[in-house]
Parts: sequence; structure tokens; C-alpha cells
Amino acid sequence: MREKLELLERRRAESELGGGEARVKAQHDKGKLSARERLDALLDDGSFVELDRFVTHRSTDFGLDETRPYGDGVVTGHGRIDGRIVYVFSQDFTVFGGSLSEAHAGKICKVMDLAVQNGAPVIGLNDSGGARIQEGVVSLGGYADIFLRNTLASGVVPQISAILGPCAGGAVYSPAITDFVYMVRGTSYMFVTGPNVVKTVTHEDVTMEALGGADAHGGTSGVSHFTMASELECLEGIRQLLRFIPGNNVDAPPRGAGTDPRDRRDEALLDLIPDSSSKPYDMRDVLRRVVDDGEFLEVHKDFAQNILCGFAHLGGYAVGIVANQPAVLAGVLDIDASVKAARFIRFCDAFNIPLVTFEDVPGFLPGTAQEHGGIIRHGAKLLYAYCEATVPKLTIITRKAYGGAYDVMSSKHIRGDVNLAWPTAEIAVMGPKGAVEILFKKEITDARDPQKAMDARVAEYTEKFANPYVAAGRGYVDDIIDPRDTRPLLIDALDTLQGKRMRNPPKKHGCIPL
Repeated sequence: MREKLELLERRRAESELGGGEARVKAQHDKGKLSARERLDALLDDGSFVELDRFVTHRSTDFGLDETRPYGDGVVTGHGRIDGRIVYVFSQDFTVFGGSLSEAHAGKICKVMDLAVQNGAPVIGLNDSGGARIQEGVVSLGGYADIFLRNTLASGVVPQISAILGPCAGGAVYSPAITDFVYMVRGTSYMFVTGPNVVKTVTHEDVTMEALGGADAHGGTSGVSHFTMASELECLEGIRQLLRFIPGNNVDAPPRGAGTDPRDRRDEALLDLIPDSSSKPYDMRDVLRRVVDDGEFLEVHKDFAQNILCGFAHLGGYAVGIVANQPAVLAGVLDIDASVKAARFIRFCDAFNIPLVTFEDVPGFLPGTAQEHGGIIRHGAKLLYAYCEATVPKLTIITRKAYGGAYDVMSSKHIRGDVNLAWPTAEIAVMGPKGAVEILFKKEITDARDPQKAMDARVAEYTEKFANPYVAAGRGYVDDIIDPRDTRPLLIDALDTLQGKRMRNPPKKHGCIPL
């Protein structure tokens, strides 16, 4: 027995070396951690339990039969984050460049199956050269096996991807299906085809960073949700995200510390909205004064900045927040903002996270670029997501709520549960000036003093329509509130909605306008 135990220990030690000390050093020289170091940083100390440590590849072609490292380029298993179980895989670039083989894919599929079976998040740490060429179609089949599991697990357990090295070709589609993607500046890359192929096909000269780096996908394409400065910051970011989301679609989201007084009123909220409705302000200032301890975990921070999405706690309840951002494009809805918010809303709805909407929206962005780009179709995605959602939905109208955008942003008409307005709210078909130019065009043109006539009609329209009282009179707004009461009223609404029961009509699935 002792001899066999000694052999076991030697083989365990061999498996933990990965591709060897020289290759681990090469990782470190690039500013990257090894596969196991990443798991140590991600998981609670001593909680990792490895699975399939001794799996090896099955290929006998192109000299692969001469070397069969344990683990075959990926470390898999389960561990805990803040005491909660998670399933993980961490690709090891020091073994065959982290390339995906049949055995490698089988290990990943096993932990994904276990995550779904046991109702726990699955976290993938991606660092791979792509398909293992020596295995040909078998490697491609391994990717497809993973894609299928990503799809079946969607909406059942949270799926989180960290891109910690190259991710190219078919490999990009697994992270793209997952719920959240993290990237690190300078070391993370995602693209369907690399710079060399791009140059051959389109004659464009582009660097890896410009084509598929963290900032390109975090700010331009929207593929990545979080852009981090280092791997350690990235792994800590994943730990922070799990403070707001449940392990599966049946469990309730984790509660926050709840130390911030539930009845706290903030005097500064009275001065955040400018007197002129055309002046911008930062909606983040509003959010931080309402949520617990001012903590707002923003998602897609650098993409479609005219809308804010993220997580917070309110009275200890985890909530998803969607908010127009008047500081960018006046908070207007456009293609990117619609898609960004729609995806976030659908995640929250799938995982029982109440939605809180802060509304200040002048409408949808006009122009040929938006129309030809499909703003009708993409804007409909946001409308569909809000209509479909059955979690508690709370809305605060801080200022503008114009036109169809008023309907879209979680209005009463699309099953908003609690809809409140500040006294500064303007709820109308369009802004006063635009409305007057249409309604009284001839009168103003024929007037002795057109500007004076315009000002008079604008004042009249504003008094009649650009306020929250008409909507409140119809019951479209439940109450017009003192801004200082926003936090306690939202928390009280969350208390009352804990027992909400709502189901959509039975169907296989809806047909969202993709």
C-alpha cells in the first residue's frame, strides 16, 4: 500500500506541473498566471476538489502518442466562492497550448453537466490555442459538445467566462453563449479570424489588440461585459459578481449585508436634477444615493454608455438596475443600448432577480444609420424583454419619459408592478417644443411675433402635458413621490412583491426579434 501511495503522490505532483516549469515561467513572463494559480485566486482557500486529474488524450497521430500529460491541458473540478459551490474549468496553456482535444472537451462537458445537475454556476477560465489540429474533426466535435451544453444550461445555471489568453475561431462561441464575459487588457484576445487572415481576405492591417482585445470587445462590439487591468482583478471581479446572482434558476439571489438603514432619506437627491430639462446629469449619482452603501456593480460599463445596467442591493435584496444615462446622448435609446439592456433584463428574469428601472429617456435615436441598422428590430428586443419578464418590476421616472420609449421602459402597460415618478417627471408623446412645432405650426408662422407665440404655446403644453399628473390621474403612475423617499419606497415595494406569482402563457418558447 505504501508503495502505491508513493506512486500516487508522484503522479499527482506530475499532473500539477502542467507543461513543466519552463512553460509556467513563460506564462509568468507574459503577466499571466498558471491554470492552477488562477483557481487558487478564484476559489476559497482549500476548497478546490479536482476531477479527472489523470485523464490523457487518446490520439496516436502526428507523434502525440509519445507524450500524454495528465489532465490534457485543462484543470476541472468544483470549489467554493464565499462558501457557495461553483464548478470550474481552467485551461492550461502550458500543455499543448491549451488546445482542445476530445478528452479535454470531455472533461469540460462533465463539469458542465454536474453544474446543471446540482444547480451551481459554471465558470470557465479560457486560455487556449484553439482546436487541436492533430485530432481533426474529433476536436471540432468536442467544441460542438460544449456549445450544446452552454445552450441547454442557459437560464438554468449562471455561466461565466474569463478570457485569459487567446480565444479564436470556433472557440469564441462558447463564451459568447455564456452570461458574462471578462477580459484582461493586454493578454485577452477574441476573434473569429486573426489579423493574418483578415489581411489576406480584406487587406486590412490590424493588431490583435485592435481586432479583438479587451477594449475592442468591452467598448465597441459589446462581446465582453467586464474589462479588467489584471488577471487577479478579473478573478476578484467574478467573486464580486456572485454576491448578486443565485446558483440556479430556482434559488433566490443572495442577500446583501443589509447594514444600510432601510428608511434612509438622502437630501442630495433634491438637487441632482437640473432645472432645465435639456441639461445633463449623471444617473450614477442617483443610483449610488439610493442603493445599499452606494455600491453599484456596473455591467457593460464601456459599451452603449447611454444606458446603465448593473447589480446592487436594496434593503439587502439583490436587484438588477436598468437606467437611462442623461450624461451620454441625453439618455436616448439606440441599437446598442437596446440590445445591452434587453440581454441584461432577460438574465435577471431567468434568475429571479427583481428589476429596478430609473427612467429619463427622450425617445429613440433618429437618423438613417439607426433606421438602416435596424433600430425597429433591436428596439423591439428591449420591449420584448421587459414585456416577457415576470420578476418584480419597479420603475422610477426621474425626468423625461417621451414617446414609445415611455412604453418600453417598464411602463405600467407592460406589467410594471410599481411605477413611481418624481415631481420633475415629464410624461408626454414628445418634448414640448417639438409638439408645439407640429400642433401650432401655422399659428406660429402667421403670428406677428413667432418666437413669442412659440414660447406661449410651449408654456401651455408644458403645463398640461409635460408633468406626471396626467399619467397619475390615469393610474399609469402609482404615485408622485418626494425624491428623498425613493429608497424606502423601493424597499417597501420589494417587501410586498416577494410573493409575486406570474406566469406567461404555456409555449415552447417565444420568438424574440433577433
